[in-house]
Amino acid sequence: MKEAGHRPIKWGIMGTGTIAEQFAADLSHTSNGAAYAVGSRKPGNAALFAAQFGIPRAYGSYMELVNDPEIDVIYVATPHRYHLENALNSIRAGKAVLCEKPVTVNSRELELLISAARERRVFVMEAMWMRFLPPMQKAKEWVRAGRIGEVRLVQAEFGIMADWDPEGRLLSPELAGGALLDVGIYPLSFASMVFGAQPREIYSHARIGRTEVDEQFSALLTYDSGQVASLHGAIRLGMRNEAVIHGTKGCITLPSMNKAPSVSLYEGGKLVETYGDDRLGKGYEYEAEEVGRRLLAGQTESGIMPLDESLRVMEQLDTMRAQWGLRYPFE
Repeated sequence: MKEAGHRPIKWGIMGTGTIAEQFAADLSHTSNGAAYAVGSRKPGNAALFAAQFGIPRAYGSYMELVNDPEIDVIYVATPHRYHLENALNSIRAGKAVLCEKPVTVNSRELELLISAARERRVFVMEAMWMRFLPPMQKAKEWVRAGRIGEVRLVQAEFGIMADWDPEGRLLSPELAGGALLDVGIYPLSFASMVFGAQPREIYSHARIGRTEVDEQFSALLTYDSGQVASLHGAIRLGMRNEAVIHGTKGCITLPSMNKAPSVSLYEGGKLVETYGDDRLGKGYEYEAEEVGRRLLAGQTESGIMPLDESLRVMEQLDTMRAQWGLRYPFE
């Protein structure tokens, strides 16, 4: 049901892949926005996407999309390598931006993006969708309330057994493929949410595959307070995708970290509370709702996923790739 008192935020969707499809479907469950246009480099794909989701306008180029004067915000759902270019073009056209994770490929790119957004006072947010899910917010609430005492350890993993496709996005160095940027950013962002600080030291190791991208990694992050994060990710190894926050009085568990359908609180080894949400879609509606709220309030950043935190995590990704000697051909 749409909120009264304002017109819906008009979304432009850049890209027509799987993630764009899921986002478009979930926009119908938001109270403050609606899909207005879609853009693709292939006009036929844009037309099919628009017909599938009942979107009024379809464009055969990204520039046509960002230059539509009716659009309020662009959702960037293109391959990682093109995020900076696509987001900057949107900002220059005066459009707010929700950019899929990772928001850029490295911290240098992200600094350019942040500078452009702040100079033009345009809203920009990384689409780290798990951070907006109600169970994830509940986990933060329990930590801040001291329900598990002093947090000492975070364990998080996200791994998928992707098909072997050396030409596909996940395994392509030309498209900034690899486990770290695609799935590893979830456990890194989770640890950042819990600890709220840059780690003092990062120890990491990666398995570099035949296409010269990281197929699997493990990392140990240590913090000034003595806290530790043990994080793992993979695109050629299935994992349980769990996250646990350990404290001196108990722990908080998320059985599916990225989707976070529920979260459980244990005190003294006993389950005391489980919290789930009543999402109507896949869960992307919550990040879209956050963007709408901030735009309607005239704000240029999200308090849940601020740009400085995206930069903090991106710097960690840079450090890890440097430890592995992994650079993309276009960097």
